[in-house]
Amino acid sequence: MEIINKYCSECLKFNGICWLKWDMPAGMDYGRRSANKGKEVYTMDVRKMRNAALGKRVVAALESRNMEAYYVETKEEALKKALELIPKGSTINMGGAASIKECGLYDAISNGDYEFYDRDKVGTPEEKEAIALKAFSCDYFLGSVNAMSEDGVFVNIDGNANRVAAYAYGPKHVLLIVGMNKVVKSEEDALHRARNEAAPVNAQRFGIETPCVKNGTCFDCKSPQCICCQILTTRFCRVKGRFQIILVDEELGF
Repeated sequence: MEIINKYCSECLKFNGICWLKWDMPAGMDYGRRSANKGKEVYTMDVRKMRNAALGKRVVAALESRNMEAYYVETKEEALKKALELIPKGSTINMGGAASIKECGLYDAISNGDYEFYDRDKVGTPEEKEAIALKAFSCDYFLGSVNAMSEDGVFVNIDGNANRVAAYAYGPKHVLLIVGMNKVVKSEEDALHRARNEAAPVNAQRFGIETPCVKNGTCFDCKSPQCICCQILTTRFCRVKGRFQIILVDEELGF
């Protein structure tokens, strides 16, 4: 398990995070200052405290499921960690994950020393299909989740199923960037979030005609443009470390 934070051996700590003003990374401010035995101490923002504690448990839960997992505070740290994990020269594929673009990873691999099969750079359906099929033999497939339970089970819903197919089988590694906004209590809650929050937002984003676009929640439809065609629940990784998951204490994706 890796909790990426700086701390010293002499200060107050909460889950390994330093509260002393002089040991904080430049520009970081967790909240109000208060006096403690003559030292100037920061009272950490309660949301960060909660997410740090929860993130530590989720990382441990994911590791118990044979996956690599990391917790970072910012999307900049997430980008740095992702680039540490992906070797130069790797073949890379991805679906339409907004989290990958929001943290800067899409731009980094587009301009880096990688062989990136980018469906956004081709025009025809045939070219997009060819790129989707390359996912099964690539070194890395990049994405996120629609929802994740506190005990490390995650749910993804697809229309065309190219993303969930790659998660289930094929790529040597699947690297997921997951904002803490997607972490919920249980597997049941994860399915509920995926169908009633993530799916309607994505359907609106894609500009399709479904009941959830008009009403803001799932109607269990059989619309011709339904994006809830395939539902994948991932609870264990048979190939140790194939899933590499970076939890981020920021709101990312949908």
